[in-house]
Amino acid sequence: MKKIVTIVLIAMGLLATDTVCLAKGNAKNEPVSQLQVFLKVSKSLSADFKQVLINENGTPTKTSYGVFYLQRPGKFRWDYKKPFQQQIVSNSGKVWFYDTDLEQVTVKKIDESLGSTPALLLSGDVALEENYTMENQGANEGLQWIKLVPKSQESSFKYVLIGLSKGSLAGMELSDNFGQLTRIYFSNVIVNAPLKQTLFEFEPPKGADVFSDD
Repeated sequence: MKKIVTIVLIAMGLLATDTVCLAKGNAKNEPVSQLQVFLKVSKSLSADFKQVLINENGTPTKTSYGVFYLQRPGKFRWDYKKPFQQQIVSNSGKVWFYDTDLEQVTVKKIDESLGSTPALLLSGDVALEENYTMENQGANEGLQWIKLVPKSQESSFKYVLIGLSKGSLAGMELSDNFGQLTRIYFSNVIVNAPLKQTLFEFEPPKGADVFSDD
């Protein structure tokens, strides 16, 4: 589940054209208030991403690159391109994890079993305040940071940091209970643009092994 939590975390419906205008029009708002606005008005998002895993010694152990798509509520897609190809697709209350090299598909339900993760929040189905305590972290490296601490003691992570820059999502960091950090950097962010619905449809490839909650 650690890998699932890390990946699903990134499926965040932040930002929209209207959101940027609101953030700029209320420059004195605290970052938490800006984040709440972002979550409320965002509809769709696409971006390139770089994901870095850092071990308990602070050493980067793995770097991945890919493309992310999101349409709220409840739909997102992560296409990992390098160094290995993987797909994570969410739609209709389920998440499909496809490992191309292993030819293996894992299907998970988005329900209370993932309630202690950001999955429901990030799909747009749960209010921010219900699952997290939010704290302003101030500015660092040109970004405004917000810390989200899960209220559930059963959560598999300690906190999430979200970085905003000029009304746009720029970075995230996840600290799990195993001492590992996951950092994500976003670029080429496009908000509220039409997305093809086929992006959020997944059919297991012929010959792939499928493991499902069902």
